[in-house]
Amino acid sequence: MTIAIASIFIFSNADAQIKLGYVDSETILKQLPEAKSIESELESMQKLYVDTMQTKENELKSKAETFKSKYEDAQNRVKSGAITSESEIKALEEEMGGLQSELQNLSEALDGYKSNVQNTLMLRQSELFKPLKDKITKTIEEVAKAMKINFVFDKADGSLLYGDKEFDITFKVLDKLK
Repeated sequence: MTIAIASIFIFSNADAQIKLGYVDSETILKQLPEAKSIESELESMQKLYVDTMQTKENELKSKAETFKSKYEDAQNRVKSGAITSESEIKALEEEMGGLQSELQNLSEALDGYKSNVQNTLMLRQSELFKPLKDKITKTIEEVAKAMKINFVFDKADGSLLYGDKEFDITFKVLDKLK
């Protein structure tokens, strides 16, 4: 961004008349029916994933409660003397270890699922919005050329959306660096 601003000042000193413009991409997206349709599709996908996540979380909670109950029961049986032999204690420890391992696996699977869902939703969002963003970018370029605007920025994030190639000094900077 600093380089773009610096190049504007360099060219403005050379008596070139530079015209700047900006758009608010958030406003544009909110107004387009295609964007609303995409948002609706993404919300439907997200709801499906959230429902599945909720089911998995409920399963994990249920198994955790079962484990806690069995663990407390086992402790009480050992304290009360109902279980005294080494083989009974070892079998109980193995059962508790198996339940604990199962809980750990379910928790890791849930974390993996959440991460996968997040990545899937981001990828799908990118795929769905790409044609619309390309259309918006092309329209911005057409409007900028028609209005003889040299640079168009996005008010939402300050990014450069369009730059007149006449003011691109990339290769001049590269030549000077070599």
